[in-house]
Amino acid sequence: MLYGLIEAGYEAYIVGGGVRDLLLGLKPKDFDIATNAHPDQIRAVFRNSRIIGRRFRIVHVHFGREIIEVSTFRAAHNIDNVALVEDETLSRADAKLDSVRATSGLILRDNVYGTIEEDVQRRDFTVNALYYTVKNFVVHDYVDGFADIDRRCLRMIGNPTERYREDPVRVLRAIRLAAKLDFSITAETAAPLPLCAQLLESIPPARLFDEFLKLFVSGNSLPTYRLLRRYDVFQHLFPQTWAAMQTNTAYCDLLLETAFANTDGRLAEGKTITPVFMLAVLLWPALLANLRSNGSGLASITDTQEAGQNIIDEQVQRLAIPKRFSFPVREIWELQQKFADRRGKRVELLVNHKRFRAAFDFLLLREQCGENLQGLGKWWTTYQEAQPEQRAAMVAALQTPAAPHANSRRRKVKSPRPNLTPT
Repeated sequence: MLYGLIEAGYEAYIVGGGVRDLLLGLKPKDFDIATNAHPDQIRAVFRNSRIIGRRFRIVHVHFGREIIEVSTFRAAHNIDNVALVEDETLSRADAKLDSVRATSGLILRDNVYGTIEEDVQRRDFTVNALYYTVKNFVVHDYVDGFADIDRRCLRMIGNPTERYREDPVRVLRAIRLAAKLDFSITAETAAPLPLCAQLLESIPPARLFDEFLKLFVSGNSLPTYRLLRRYDVFQHLFPQTWAAMQTNTAYCDLLLETAFANTDGRLAEGKTITPVFMLAVLLWPALLANLRSNGSGLASITDTQEAGQNIIDEQVQRLAIPKRFSFPVREIWELQQKFADRRGKRVELLVNHKRFRAAFDFLLLREQCGENLQGLGKWWTTYQEAQPEQRAAMVAALQTPAAPHANSRRRKVKSPRPNLTPT
């Protein structure tokens, strides 16, 4: 592609994370190209492409299932495109979306074409502003990106506060890259993070859900979580969980850290994970807090269903969780109650439930983090490993014989259900 643009008379460079990762000895997930050709000119060079975007038009060039993103050099926006926010506005956690957009410094227009020197200044971090060209096969560095790679640090290009205000998602990007690359964040780049994180509340929930996937299902969820907590960003993504952590900090922190460590370990071993499990864990403290606030003691399935729906309804105001994820999350929670009911055919029905494996792993996680579940994890582990006749004996051993009635008629007596209210 670089050769195609160059042969057509344009400048063309591989830029961004692809160059950075190659210099670090990592495998790039994709490559982006920057050029002085405008979108219509790029389209004329590559017929297997289409122009997308409204705020800034870019071109997607298709090679089978692969898509290469080609963007025209951008110039810095001017003051007419954006208004600067006052610090007191940032401190208002309940600011409405429209007012925040009008006063937060968000880029509302970003369609000004420029030179490569101007394009460099529009990049976020210095390590992402390295331009590789096949002309003489060199990498152009205008902002000391090479030096920051050697120092293994993230440094914002320009004024960090203003850059975060232009696009608050850069707050999450800084944390995600620092966790992924094991880089430090320079003091001047890190200082505005807690304040500017409040502007994430102005970002559309759908976009924040996409960022959630990048943060927590890429194999670096544990360091990501720690950085989110360190820079006071976590509460702007999961406010209900953060509120629950204020009264049960040790358990909640252990639960999340253990889950993230296990998830990162699975990915390192080439195993699969699902966002459903991560969401179930992240919102579990909020569910427990909701159930406790009702003061109902042992939560019934109905209590869990109602509380779970309330938690999801509140969370989607911040992250637009698709129903294909939110429904299974609620099923995992509801199955936690059903693990205690081991009567007759209920046990085998539960083992064959499509969410059994995820719910069972969740049960083990809860026990691992100190919840007293009266040995349920061990019982269900043994049951799965047992032969059919052994399974029948295990279930039968739990049944309480019915006491004879005065008139010799027998009646069924329900076996007691252990109190699973977490302590």
